[in-house]
Amino acid sequence: MQLAALYLDFNSYFASVEQQMRPELRGKPIAVLPVVAETTCCIAASYEAKAFGVKTGTRVSDARKLCPDIIMVEGRPPLYVEFHHRLVEIVESCTHVERTLSIDEMVCMLTGSQRQVENALKLAAAIKKKIECEVGSYIRCSIGIAPNVFLAKVASNMQKPDGCVVLRAEDIPERLLTLKLRDLNGIGKRMESRLMEFGIESVADLYAANRQQLRSAWGSVEGERMYDKLRGVHVEYQAHDRRSLGHSHVLPPELRNAESALSVLHRLLQKAAMRMRSYGLQTSSISVRVKFLNASSWVAETRMNSTDDTLILTATLEQLWRQYPKRKHVPYAVGISFSSLNTPDQCSMSLFGEVVQGSKLNGVLDELNSRFGKNTVYLGRAHDALKHAPMRIAFNHIPDLTTESDE
Repeated sequence: MQLAALYLDFNSYFASVEQQMRPELRGKPIAVLPVVAETTCCIAASYEAKAFGVKTGTRVSDARKLCPDIIMVEGRPPLYVEFHHRLVEIVESCTHVERTLSIDEMVCMLTGSQRQVENALKLAAAIKKKIECEVGSYIRCSIGIAPNVFLAKVASNMQKPDGCVVLRAEDIPERLLTLKLRDLNGIGKRMESRLMEFGIESVADLYAANRQQLRSAWGSVEGERMYDKLRGVHVEYQAHDRRSLGHSHVLPPELRNAESALSVLHRLLQKAAMRMRSYGLQTSSISVRVKFLNASSWVAETRMNSTDDTLILTATLEQLWRQYPKRKHVPYAVGISFSSLNTPDQCSMSLFGEVVQGSKLNGVLDELNSRFGKNTVYLGRAHDALKHAPMRIAFNHIPDLTTESDE
């Protein structure tokens, strides 16, 4: 079985971009934050900060205790997206990029002589060198090379930062046996617990299980797919239909009141609606969430006729907001999401013959905002939050600078 996949994982990506752009941060422990506030969490940490135990999800207050000299940096998502596209172009100039899996991960499929170990290693070295020359020495990546994408990703995690690991067919399963179950992509905390219920407590147990046992453990064909992936068999990538989309934002201290929280929600709704329309989708379910500093989260949701009209969605948000708690809770973060997404041809017409005439208006507004800047035209309820709720980068989603940037 020959090598087939080369997987790139950019190390401490957000923090590395900041260190590349700001020489004064190089060699220092830094954490990237969604907003500069003591009550938020780190969304990325440099390797200098990771050495002190700071990682993604560490609260700012805890990060300061772990590393008193840590430097907090507010994230710049548009910059990270620009770097991402530059990096894709650089890798593409060396070999074809089959897929981008997230803003800091991509996979290339090896062909011809590239599948030989020596040539695959030369290709990896060439990619690293070109990134260093054209982007900078602080943008480093770990590369995994293996018979399939799954094992290539596993290999990319074996040597960080700036590593390069080859897993050959003859290395399997021995090189995997030192790993923990959760080192394997697709096995999280819940799946690990489920596997243990089936007597699978290690990678050795997982590899020893037969196809039917893994199907039972997963409760689906995914178990059989895992059986094949562990053995280097190529398993077709399964694209999943988009089921939901949304935006969230951690409120800065000055906006931690009900009125400002609602303004930010309107801003998030307008961004999400434009993004949804860019995908050619409509929603029939909207959900609003507010996290409090001093109480449990508040969630309100409702269903409606399928729509992509910002005016209808705005009116729905206002109706949901009437349920907002009257007590003096301090809002800390807000989010809005659309679910039950479908294309217009999949949506049922209203039983009452309701016809919405807003599609042309929304199209014109989207075009103006795309051409002249995101805030060229907007609904007034979002006015007080225009400088807030900037672009964010979620797992498995690379923002579109045309529809999601704040410029």
